[in-house]
Amino acid sequence: MKHLIILGDGMADHSVERLGGKTLLQYAHTPYMDVLAREGRTGMLQTIPRGFAPGSEVANTAILGYDLNKVYEGRGPLEAASIGYEMAADDMAIRCNIVSLQDGVIKNHHGGHLDTTTCEPIIATLNEALGSERVKFITGTQYRHLLVIKGGSKHVVCAPPHDHPNEPWQPLLVKPDVDWVDRYEEGRMTAKETADLLNHLILESQKILPQLPFNQARSRVGQVQGNSIWPWSGGYRPSMKTLMQLYPQVKRGAVISAVDLIRGIGHYAGLRNIAVSGATGLSNTNYEGKAQAAIEALRTDDFVYLHIEASDEAGHDGDLQLKLKTIEDLDRRIVAPIFKEVSTWSEPVCIALLPDHPTPVEIRTHVDEPVPFLIWHRGISPDSVQTYDEQSCQAGRYGQLRLGEWMETFMGID
Repeated sequence: MKHLIILGDGMADHSVERLGGKTLLQYAHTPYMDVLAREGRTGMLQTIPRGFAPGSEVANTAILGYDLNKVYEGRGPLEAASIGYEMAADDMAIRCNIVSLQDGVIKNHHGGHLDTTTCEPIIATLNEALGSERVKFITGTQYRHLLVIKGGSKHVVCAPPHDHPNEPWQPLLVKPDVDWVDRYEEGRMTAKETADLLNHLILESQKILPQLPFNQARSRVGQVQGNSIWPWSGGYRPSMKTLMQLYPQVKRGAVISAVDLIRGIGHYAGLRNIAVSGATGLSNTNYEGKAQAAIEALRTDDFVYLHIEASDEAGHDGDLQLKLKTIEDLDRRIVAPIFKEVSTWSEPVCIALLPDHPTPVEIRTHVDEPVPFLIWHRGISPDSVQTYDEQSCQAGRYGQLRLGEWMETFMGID
């Protein structure tokens, strides 16, 4: 039995009055998700361990069966692995967004959906102006970049910018972790020194970025500027077992994603990264290319993790119609071709479909709530659930699973 996880990032949602009280999954036209639910088994999954914020790095790592209390080191190290930066023992790697600040608030977390080509000279300029033997800026993907602090402390409190849209940014500046402030790590800066350095870099970036040509051009036509860096979710090099070590069924596996942190999780999990041309992490991503890449990977691999980011980004932007479209695109352009193809194979494929967390479109941030999941393979004994959504799956045969229970259940199907 081969195993495929299709992960619709942030796809789950709340009931929306504009949709007659339905959730987006209930309202959207998703015939292929519904077929898998009707022919498979469903349930709910708590993806966020107690004490952790509902971030994608937390949820995706937990979905894969890892104990976050043992392996979690934040997004920075995962994205470092994805872009090929080998962390030294004394590095602290931290995610570094280019964001838009306007009228004293965080206007958006993505600088106006910057692309990688635009950001390459931006990061080079920041590195030239603010980099040093201690500080290094590294280009990532789109608006998501990496900041490495040599000897930095991970024990700082940073606000994920996507969790604070339209909130004043100054109270959200980096702070030392009060539970760590008096402790000492040999060879590293204190938490306060690290927080002070990060805040200095934020404020200095606000002097540099508005002067760059791309922001000057945006200013002239009244568009939002990518006018500040925003570091968050830092950590040291993680220590994780591979999926091959955790699950003997997996001899070879692959991850397909446009998002650095997911590719970084895959790197530490022992999965090969499959790059798909035109995969953007947005609603204009190459759905067909990602579906075909998953099909081809399943021909040779035992395990494939297919991640689609678009619904999460639409949720963060508060765009109801766009999020509905991303859900329907996932159904029509990802689930449909994969289901039609693997249904004809002699070797069975077990498919799981789920989000990592809800990103409610009217809240515009992640929430820590159970998500609906389905598991399908040819010959499975179905439950009574007829449609895939947050309400229906509560009646599924699997009930509500927590953390490692889900991966053990999924990988136990053979």
